[in-house]
Amino acid sequence: MIGFSPAPAYAASFDCDAANLQADEKAICDNRSLNDADVKMVTTFDLLSGLLAMGARGALKDEQSAWLKKRQACEADTACLKTAYEERIKQLGETYKMIGRPL
Repeated sequence: MIGFSPAPAYAASFDCDAANLQADEKAICDNRSLNDADVKMVTTFDLLSGLLAMGARGALKDEQSAWLKKRQACEADTACLKTAYEERIKQLGETYKMIGRPL
């Protein structure tokens, strides 16, 4: 018989098994929809970080830091967290649309 040990739990941007999780992080880890939103947000953020020029990349990181503070202010309020993720994912999508691409 082959045994399987459970994989550690991760949201996209942090370890859900960490001992020092903040209230917002605990709520994200405990809610599949929020966890999925975190995965989408951080994947999009990482993609954009690789596509943007250095100055724009710095601005994107500053925006992300400001957004993380907003998310943390939600604490365990899942409705607040959901809204924060929806807004951030929309902002990231708009940033992607503005990237100059060859014809």
